[in-house]
Amino acid sequence: MGYKVVVAGATGNVGREMLNILAEREFPVDEIVALASRKSLGTEVSFGDKTLKTKDLDAFDFTGWDIALFAVGSEATKIYAPKAAASGCVVIDNSSLYRYDPKVPLIVPEVNADAIYEYKNKNIIANPNCSTAQMVVALKPLHDRARIKRVVVSTYQSVSGAGKAGIDELWDQTKGMYVPGQEVAPKKFTKQIAFNVIPHIDVFLDDGSTKEEWKMVAETKKILDKSIKVTATCVRVPVFVGHSEAINIEFEEFLDWQEAQGILRESPGVLVIDKREPGGYITPVECVGDYATYISRIRQDSTVENGLNIWCVSDNLRKGAALNAVQIAEVLGNRCLKKG
Repeated sequence: MGYKVVVAGATGNVGREMLNILAEREFPVDEIVALASRKSLGTEVSFGDKTLKTKDLDAFDFTGWDIALFAVGSEATKIYAPKAAASGCVVIDNSSLYRYDPKVPLIVPEVNADAIYEYKNKNIIANPNCSTAQMVVALKPLHDRARIKRVVVSTYQSVSGAGKAGIDELWDQTKGMYVPGQEVAPKKFTKQIAFNVIPHIDVFLDDGSTKEEWKMVAETKKILDKSIKVTATCVRVPVFVGHSEAINIEFEEFLDWQEAQGILRESPGVLVIDKREPGGYITPVECVGDYATYISRIRQDSTVENGLNIWCVSDNLRKGAALNAVQIAEVLGNRCLKKG
């Protein structure tokens, strides 16, 4: 006997990936429904070799359904997630709405799967920010070995993190650069994204950081260890899919780069591609469509007593969103619901 699964926001980038990954990983589904807003009602989406027509999220009754994967944004989640949870359906939410709620577990299965049992507090589980998810997968095994004191991370985040509008703007602006009269002014982003980088993701906070940077700090502490000091600079780059991060890590104990490389090679969800030669590292275009978080450029930081630098790349629509949500559903099923 399998699960009755809901995918809300099924016509968006992340929703479509959720359906793809549920099929790819052969999640034990007895019945599945794709939900969308009324304006997308009836849109066809793929689930393996099947085609589903979206149904109206606003009119849907979650009673009798086991798991709902939400990819609808915070405003819609605020309305529909409590309804689903109250009906007995466990919500796995991709928005930021519940991530900082102390009663809602924020989970990356390779890092803190044991937090899954806290879902009973509200029948809701939060999926972390894309940039946080890949980073903590890399940090966890190193933290277990040498205890991390401080992390300095600079991100290079793809436009797909801003949704379809972000992808379209990069595509249209790039074409417009070469066709006189077809130039495209910034709309989704604050400045031109084609052939440019923008050190601004989400809104600015009073201390001068952006909300994206604050998310990485708060979520790393909640998922991994509240004692770790984190500072982040988050940058949007003209890449369609795949987030990259340059991560500087300071440990309590010395950790040799070769030992770190060996630890990461054996760690769940991680693939190490680290040859000290031209091309011996992973870039965003090479990670698209893959499940793994890729680690390259592992090296000692000689400016501090116990420091390492690493380069971390992952498909943000997969590990940063849809894959992590499906992995949470797998842990939920195996440890708690036990139907599949």
